[in-house]
Amino acid sequence: MAKESTTKKIKVLRGTVVSDKMQDTAVVAVSRFVKHSKYKKYLKRTARIKAHNPGNRAKEGDIVSIRSTRPLSKDKHFEIVF
Repeated sequence: MAKESTTKKIKVLRGTVVSDKMQDTAVVAVSRFVKHSKYKKYLKRTARIKAHNPGNRAKEGDIVSIRSTRPLSKDKHFEIVF
């Protein structure tokens, strides 16, 4: 039987740091536009994602890239990429 290798797709998102008050964690707001199916109007949707911030290097207001990683805690599944 041949071995199947499972490759995981790593998500990379861009957003703005909205909170850096936690130790080694930052909250990043990631915005996207979604088209309404009936009215064809574009709506702005924002997700607030907790990301690992090693050494608290990212400060509030910074625009950062985040990538998916293994679960680091109950809510953290992303890390900040510099």
